[in-house]
Amino acid sequence: MSKDEKSVEEQCRDFRRMFDSLRSEIGKVIVGYQTVVDNVLIGLFCGGHVLLEGVPGLGKTLLVRTLSDVFSLEFKRIQFTPDLMPADIIGTNIIMEDATTGKRQFQFQSGPIFGQIILADEINRATPKTQSAMLEAMQEHSVTTGGQIRKLPEPFMVLATQNPIEQEGTYPLPEAQLDRFFFKLVVPYSNREELRTIIDRTTAGHDPRAESVIGTEGIIQAQELVKHVVIAEHVQDYAIRLVLATHPQGEFAAEVTNNFVRFGSSPRGVQALVLAGKVRAMLDERYHVSYSDIEESVLPALRHRLLLNFEGQAEGITTDEMLDQILQSTPKTLEQKLDVP
Repeated sequence: MSKDEKSVEEQCRDFRRMFDSLRSEIGKVIVGYQTVVDNVLIGLFCGGHVLLEGVPGLGKTLLVRTLSDVFSLEFKRIQFTPDLMPADIIGTNIIMEDATTGKRQFQFQSGPIFGQIILADEINRATPKTQSAMLEAMQEHSVTTGGQIRKLPEPFMVLATQNPIEQEGTYPLPEAQLDRFFFKLVVPYSNREELRTIIDRTTAGHDPRAESVIGTEGIIQAQELVKHVVIAEHVQDYAIRLVLATHPQGEFAAEVTNNFVRFGSSPRGVQALVLAGKVRAMLDERYHVSYSDIEESVLPALRHRLLLNFEGQAEGITTDEMLDQILQSTPKTLEQKLDVP
């Protein structure tokens, strides 16, 4: 093994140890939700934004607050409401008077978007006009006000929570905004044992706190390391064909796609599959991406990037069910034939 290869191996082991430390610290506050926590961390180390969906009271907001503690980043919270305006998010120019000269001039007052970890709480309670204020920030890590582009601090991550859109007083997020989320995670109900632990912690005077594990420089270095994990051409092609299988009437479209999908995933879906696969490979102490690494990320990476047609909605089919069938019908290699009805 060469010196360079050994160095990469050591860096990957350090990443695994750091990831385990993050899990441990988050576990001091958050009970259960191991898959959700892992996927949130994967999204952050890939430089992406994460959308958490679940009914109220499941600990989504607490999870994001805990993440800000373990990452030692500047934390800002935006509470989305129907009367929230774009200027309440990005900031605005106000008139300031110089105390000495009395001269007045416009001065920009930054909004809460100028942070590093942004909690967009109940993001789907704001109107589409306000939600659109997040588009430039999430994609380009900058905002434009008064004809001037202002860069946001790095690393910059949006962790948004939303209630199911069937609930009263919510607005479906625009497709352009949904596509900017690296992962969409569905937060489930806690089971019996988890509820017992939650009650013991919250009704007996305990106040657990998570300690800082990594800061700005460490996160940026980890994000760069993720990009250098090796992915073979045939594994990358598998990820590409999985995304192409979501495009109706396309070359690789699955039968269920042609029947029930109106629009499929954008190229961001492939990027999410590959980057998440690289993180999963390192967590398994491998330095190359496998087929299983790609498959494990299909649901969180693509479930919000599929738009069902009228027939799909009428049948009550979910995007998760669609993706499960696409996984079953898409061969890992073009030479492989699947006997799928």
